[in-house]
Amino acid sequence: MTTTTLAVLVPLLPFLGAAAGLLLGRTAPGFVRPLAVLPPLASLVLAALVAVRQGGDAAVDARTELTPTGSVPIELALHIDGFAALVAVLVAFVAACVQLYSTGYLRDDPRYPSYAALVSLFTSAMLLVVYSGDLMVLLVGWEVMGICSYFLVGHYWETPEARAASLKAFLVTKLGDVPFLIGLFALAADAGSFRLTRVLGAVASGAVDHPTPIALLLLAGVAGKSAQFPLHTWLPDAMAGPTPVSALIHAATMVAAGVYFIARLLPLFQASRAAMVVLAVMAAVTMAGSALAALAQDDIKRVLAYSTVGQLGYMTGALAVGDRGAAVFHLLAHGAFKALLFLAAGVIIHAAGTNSLAAMSRMHGLRDRIPDAYWTMTVALLALAAIPPFSGFFSKESVLGAAEHVTAGHTEHAPGAAGWIVLAAGLLTALLTAAYATRLWLLAFRGRGAEAPDHGRQPLTMTVVLWVLAVPSLALGGLAYRSLPGWFDGRDLTPTLLTSILGTGLAVVGGLLTYGAWQRTTALAARTPLGAVAAHPEGDAGLVEAEAIATHQPAYGDIAHAPDPADPARLLLGPLHRPAAAGFHLDAVYTALFVRPVQAGASLVRFLDREVVDTYVRGAAALPRLLGAAVRRTQTGNVQTYVSALLAGTVVLAVAVLLVATGA
Repeated sequence: MTTTTLAVLVPLLPFLGAAAGLLLGRTAPGFVRPLAVLPPLASLVLAALVAVRQGGDAAVDARTELTPTGSVPIELALHIDGFAALVAVLVAFVAACVQLYSTGYLRDDPRYPSYAALVSLFTSAMLLVVYSGDLMVLLVGWEVMGICSYFLVGHYWETPEARAASLKAFLVTKLGDVPFLIGLFALAADAGSFRLTRVLGAVASGAVDHPTPIALLLLAGVAGKSAQFPLHTWLPDAMAGPTPVSALIHAATMVAAGVYFIARLLPLFQASRAAMVVLAVMAAVTMAGSALAALAQDDIKRVLAYSTVGQLGYMTGALAVGDRGAAVFHLLAHGAFKALLFLAAGVIIHAAGTNSLAAMSRMHGLRDRIPDAYWTMTVALLALAAIPPFSGFFSKESVLGAAEHVTAGHTEHAPGAAGWIVLAAGLLTALLTAAYATRLWLLAFRGRGAEAPDHGRQPLTMTVVLWVLAVPSLALGGLAYRSLPGWFDGRDLTPTLLTSILGTGLAVVGGLLTYGAWQRTTALAARTPLGAVAAHPEGDAGLVEAEAIATHQPAYGDIAHAPDPADPARLLLGPLHRPAAAGFHLDAVYTALFVRPVQAGASLVRFLDREVVDTYVRGAAALPRLLGAAVRRTQTGNVQTYVSALLAGTVVLAVAVLLVATGA
């Protein structure tokens, strides 16, 4: 079987699994789980074979014209280089793990058949994006992922939070997709083709006349899809969906699509220094802001959501300094440990029996009850904090090393300003990432919250998946940085000494500061009966209100049921804690700038339609109605009246004719 045929089957098998799952979900429920798990597993095997055959050498290209469309044809095309081959393996691997995990996590969910089918369709759409060699075909996968995320985030549609989160995710990403589509059309108009190789050839030859506006338009779509500032606000709210869906979205699909798209078209962005600086600023603000927000969250899934936003910022930062190898390397490493983090969080939620106990300040005694989640999540958090020798250390240091390389003036592919921006923000984020990772570990596994009811052991499929994902989280970085350069344009991924010392040192400082703050707040809480008044300057009411803001939940009516006050984030962030917990009120800004003006405009239009347009319509109808009423009164049915009217009319006409004749 040729490599092209294998590559076609990689996205096709999950699509067929989704279609079969929807058709057989009600008539043959026994086939639902095999149809959910086997297609992504088969895609994983085929994607690995494609990667082996591609081998990081020349790209695999194949095409056939979809339909004649005039001057700019649309083609069913494959373009599989080293980046595409490895990312496809990641997508299929994470999707297979999520589907296997979901068989246990959602074993009692009545809507599991539709859920499994949508996850398979989601996987197929992302694989189409990865392998596509035509930008319009890529757009199909791009948009299918958007609608799949809408349905999956809103899986628990009975709850208002899930309904609102799914709608918000759909609208915010569509807000970015509008300029993205315009940018694609403008790029194709300049290049004369949607085919990726021809577009890159046109960029190399200088045939693209407007690289800056095109790059900025495309960047808007990337910001929405990959949850980058300022279109990142949908991702934390998307935690209302099932936890395995969060793992899939954050680790291998949806948000990874934007980063991968820029990596594909990086020469276009490099043709505009302004676009590279904008990309660097966007990455820097995203990294630092999301890390601060993560440090202030109480819900474990929201911490991980903001963490994803920040790690995607590292990837876009690597692209901003012109190093797509470092960006995709971090994408691969992040996919493994972030999937593990979310699925381990799912075990925690499953052990508690409800999503409502995902607040870390109310967790207690979980280390002994779920040891598998404890050890595997510890591995993933160390990878997230970029502690050597875990995978996140090597991939994150490749990003910082690339930025340092640009600041030293060793490359012409990116402006020096972009290098300094990414390096400074990356080092600050390294400290903050270690801080919120340490806080999560302390509160989740050594917290002093109320004891949650024990719901028994987790299904074996969930536990097995955690240990499977722990292997690449621990070993991928050390193995990959030596073997991947041949796949990534030959770029050396070995960590540099300076950034390794700075990044690791700041990470250690962040972890130690958080641990020290946790010990202090724990000691303060232990000196008072409830620990609340002494731990919070505004007393028990202030603690309750602050916690309600942080968790987006109503304040507690009884201080005895308040969360554990030993939260180091309040001490570390001080007055910055409240705005950080609320995402720096960016949603409120959007409400003031966009939502309320649109609502006011809609109210004005409704008023004009009801009071002005309808008034004219009613007036136009009233005159014929009055005339009809007057004429109807003359129709009496009395013959004498009709004859009298006829004679009177005749006399009037005679007089009129006489007057005209006399005047003549």
